[in-house]
Amino acid sequence: MKRLVINAIEKKSKINKELYGHFSEHLGRCIYEGLYVGEDSDIPNVNGMRSDVVEALKAIKIPVLRWPGGCFADEYHWKDGIGPKSSRKKMINTHWGGVTEDNSFGTHEFMELVSQLGCEAYINMNVGSGSVQEMSEWVEYLTFGGLSPMAKLREQNGRKDPWDVKYIGVGNENWGCGGNMTPEHYANEYRRYATYCRNYTDKKLYKIVCGPNVDDYDWTRGVMKTVAPLLKTDSGRDLVQGISLHHYTFPGGWDNKGKALTFTEDEYYETISRTYYMEELITRHSHIISEYDPKGLMGLIVDEWGTWYQVEEGTNPGFLYQQNTIRDAIVAGVNLNIFNQHSDRVKMANIAQMVNVLQSVILTEGPKMVKTPTYYVFDLYKDHMEAELLGSFLENETIGPEKWQIPMLSHSASMDKEGSITVTLVNASAGKSESIRILPVEYKASSVKGRILSGDLHDHNSFENPDVVSAKEFTDFTQDSEGITVNLPAGSVLCLRLSK
Repeated sequence: MKRLVINAIEKKSKINKELYGHFSEHLGRCIYEGLYVGEDSDIPNVNGMRSDVVEALKAIKIPVLRWPGGCFADEYHWKDGIGPKSSRKKMINTHWGGVTEDNSFGTHEFMELVSQLGCEAYINMNVGSGSVQEMSEWVEYLTFGGLSPMAKLREQNGRKDPWDVKYIGVGNENWGCGGNMTPEHYANEYRRYATYCRNYTDKKLYKIVCGPNVDDYDWTRGVMKTVAPLLKTDSGRDLVQGISLHHYTFPGGWDNKGKALTFTEDEYYETISRTYYMEELITRHSHIISEYDPKGLMGLIVDEWGTWYQVEEGTNPGFLYQQNTIRDAIVAGVNLNIFNQHSDRVKMANIAQMVNVLQSVILTEGPKMVKTPTYYVFDLYKDHMEAELLGSFLENETIGPEKWQIPMLSHSASMDKEGSITVTLVNASAGKSESIRILPVEYKASSVKGRILSGDLHDHNSFENPDVVSAKEFTDFTQDSEGITVNLPAGSVLCLRLSK
């Protein structure tokens, strides 16, 4: 039996709700067919947004949505996506499948989606093929409520009042698809572009500089060296509040990503081991950031993460469509626990992607919709949002083949404003259950409720069998005056809610 000690009076940092954010790119069937079907579709919709998908996403309290990319963002020109749809420019989506993008989903449609979801908007601006003027005018179009050319244009397109936009990404992957820049060159470009992302209201934009690809620590250092001097003044701090990080889990590596549904036990452990690399990345990048930002003014924004496998057979390779199993649920649970544990520096994370692409929470096929195992993990973890991370210690052990050994257990614990404690636990073992003795310090729980996601690692939901995997009530625990003992099955994700 392992012990988990939770100190209810050691409140370490707030877990921003944005740690449970999502990413939607003009890629495959994420936007079109997944989120947006158009006003004339036979599929039930509100102003073109799929009603079933929107309701499912609202149920897990989506806090923030990133758009329009991704690599697509640095070839997206926002004026092509406004005005009458019949006259909007068409383009080739050169990054993702070479299909025609008709721009029927643009700024107004995205902000309509955000409104229906009740979440914050995170808009990624075009640095790679765009201009300072283009970016500046988009911010004005979105957020300025006075008399100006862009405000007038917005009103001509049917929207008099400005929108409430919180997050702005100034470029995406500018070390690669966003321009193949050096860190110093990009960082100087960032300073110039960000200057013209004006704050038109008292609610200041949260501006995010493009950070590293996985373990490119030279990029982080080069960018921070150039932008960190801005942090010395109030006006400078308005120009940069966050730095991004991208890390995907590739079982087999980039050139041999493995399959979503058929994998061996060793391949499973490799997947989870590569997922745990997120812990090292956050720690090492945070250390570099802290050298230049010792006061912790900048947030680390993990705005692309998740599993990346070979596409499903018979689908467009550029659409990145893959299935989703209990293995992916374990990946999600481990990542979210890591983000929680680093919530002093990590201020947002966005899983890639929301619907029909990579590690989706939802899959669609025509009028059919399926919630994936990853969806249910977000449902289990949602009570961590805006709660305070608690100090905790978990006894653990190492499991798996020698090359891909991992911690068997993963966890995080938080307390909300009402004084209830949320504990999330992952048992990543492929075959061994574990009993865990949970010992809250300075806390007596009068009520304990649990929900669990578990099953064979290959279990998944399909359109033919959509309910194979779901979160269920958890009752395999006992409680006494000192704590709670839970029996955690292999390959499971558990949420416990403790209330006084």
